[in-house]
Amino acid sequence: MKINVIGLPMVIVAMLTLAGCASPSVVTLQNGTQYLTKDMPKTKTKDGFYEFVDIAGKHIKVKADDVATIKTDD
Repeated sequence: MKINVIGLPMVIVAMLTLAGCASPSVVTLQNGTQYLTKDMPKTKTKDGFYEFVDIAGKHIKVKADDVATIKTDD
């Protein structure tokens, strides 16, 4: 019983803390396509691509030249 009383608030605090770390962003391509991401995309890789995961969990890799803007979703 004590584990549930102590454990539940700890789980809630941990979830809120982790939720605060994510910074959703919108990646807009030159052709107008927009991707809503869970986190800020990784910076341009050596091979000239941006890599990120969209909100559906799909791994996306686009050429840096095709990216128009990357903005945080407020």
